[in-house]
Amino acid sequence: MNVKLLPSLSLTLALGALLSPAVARAHCDTLDGPVVVAAKAALESGKLAPVLAWVQPADEAEIKAAFAKTRAARKAGPDAREVADRWFLETLVRVHRAGEGAPYTGLKPAGGDLDPAVAAMDRAIAKGNPAEVERLLQAAVHQGLEARWSRLAAEKAPADDVAAGRRWVAAYVPLVHWAEGVNAAATQGGAHAAHAAEAGAADPHAAHAKPDAHAAPAADPHAAHGRPPARVPSKPAADVHPTH
Repeated sequence: MNVKLLPSLSLTLALGALLSPAVARAHCDTLDGPVVVAAKAALESGKLAPVLAWVQPADEAEIKAAFAKTRAARKAGPDAREVADRWFLETLVRVHRAGEGAPYTGLKPAGGDLDPAVAAMDRAIAKGNPAEVERLLQAAVHQGLEARWSRLAAEKAPADDVAAGRRWVAAYVPLVHWAEGVNAAATQGGAHAAHAAEAGAADPHAAHAKPDAHAAPAADPHAAHGRPPARVPSKPAADVHPTH
């Protein structure tokens, strides 16, 4: 079975890669992440504005005060500079994550194991070209759809054989929920943005773990839909061309 996605598949659909069961590793708390990079530059230049963009308006005063103390302490010598810089970085990252509704568990080493999508996005932003991200996400959606569609296609739609019908339902529910999640992540920001909004965050980073797209179906697999399953073929189609 070969599921073909049109070359012009929109990035909107491709954002379904966000729903991978793998745990996303946020990098706002790493020593080579954008928050720390901005902070180090500010400590050298004395220009704090780029750093304040990473915190909530209500937290500006705390960061400004910490910045002033750090800049003053740095003048006491190399050792004092090292201690003061570390304190400022930890303070900034803690406040930044609190503004997202996320816990602070300390600064992480540089060069950590980033989610491929995060690493690709950082490279794309540096280049000013999202092509690499689009290719990665399109491939992820293609693979996700093909795997779930193949599982459904291998089963028989509910009929006289109840056990076989249940196997079909067990494949149908994850497929439909995955498609719903892809659309929600692309058009509304998905659960990631919703969590941030509830936390009062200005940017959608609050949730750093992705939902498990392969979670076992509920006891009543159609309860979330409020309707019986739609007409989904029990045999694989030769080609599937999702519309835009």
